[in-house]
Amino acid sequence: METLIIDQQPKAIDFLPLNGTDYVEFYVGNAKQAAHFYKTAFGFQSLAYAGPETGVRDRASYVLKQDKIRLVLTSPLHSAHPIAEHLKKHGDGVKVLALWVDDAYDAFEQTTRRGAEPYQQPQTLSDEHGEVRTSGIQLYGETAHIFVERKNYKGIFLPGYREWKSPYNPTSTGLMHVDHCVGNVGWHKMNNWVSFYEQVMGFKNILTFDDKMISTEYSALMSKVMSNGNGYVKFPINEPAEGKKKSQIEEYLEFYEGEGVQHMALATDHIVETVTELRNRGIEFLHVPTTYYDDLLSRVGHIDEDLEPLKNLGILVDRDDEGYLLQIFTKPLQDRPTVFFEIIQRKGARSFGAGNFKALFEAIEHEQELRGNL
Repeated sequence: METLIIDQQPKAIDFLPLNGTDYVEFYVGNAKQAAHFYKTAFGFQSLAYAGPETGVRDRASYVLKQDKIRLVLTSPLHSAHPIAEHLKKHGDGVKVLALWVDDAYDAFEQTTRRGAEPYQQPQTLSDEHGEVRTSGIQLYGETAHIFVERKNYKGIFLPGYREWKSPYNPTSTGLMHVDHCVGNVGWHKMNNWVSFYEQVMGFKNILTFDDKMISTEYSALMSKVMSNGNGYVKFPINEPAEGKKKSQIEEYLEFYEGEGVQHMALATDHIVETVTELRNRGIEFLHVPTTYYDDLLSRVGHIDEDLEPLKNLGILVDRDDEGYLLQIFTKPLQDRPTVFFEIIQRKGARSFGAGNFKALFEAIEHEQELRGNL
């Protein structure tokens, strides 16, 4: 069942205050081409670059920005580089979920003291624009959290990066910020990572979905949503559950060859316009059967939107006690059926679309069947 946990206890001191998502770094096979794709298809803008021209000899990184979202796309320059090994195993995927903090050194101390495995020792990077302090801890699979403290920095992104000026900057598609990032972990590993976020990072489990709620005739999964103290950062964690056939989580784990980030949810205030523009730019979305909309209003009640555009685009609607949300999911962004994006608009709702799970998963299973992976 879906459980919304409301903490009635006096608020404890938040030992790891987070200001939000600083950036998300993807390791990709060809960062230059990937940057062109995310600019053209999703409306990101050129922001910063690091590579041989800036003194970085082993990799190239392109930083893209849209409103408050920053993506870093990084490729190795030699086959023996550890990033090349990461790509050989996982394909394109998320390596770093970077978190904006006021004190990166203290964030490292607080989390490692509570059991986190260090990923990057605290360090200070500086240039003529000031200094940035960073540190990092290991997450599930080969993913990492990097803590970024930039209160004494006025540069474009980070020391070591220069401004990336490009005459080609397609218009925005209306994406505003990272709403949440979802991790897929192995069999019976979900509660281990729930405990990690609770004990190491001070998060709370705000929503729980069991395999009776997230299931179809063929497959199932379980999920718990972890949120930091102020609610700015949310990380749902999925694990497989027993079913007649292979679940989407099992497919991800097989093709990613391990645990990792399944998808990023990107927020918009105008989902119809955003999805229309993304479709016009070639983005493919999962599409649920049109019968989903036959009794939609009786299920979710009044909504401000015209139903017909939602039906034409395949946008899903769900409601909780505080309002409703609209959401849609892209197909995988590369040939391996691994990472994808969710586009979400919240009209008060704080939940994650539990009422849409059955329709969504049936659409995913249809794609799995086409790939021969169900």
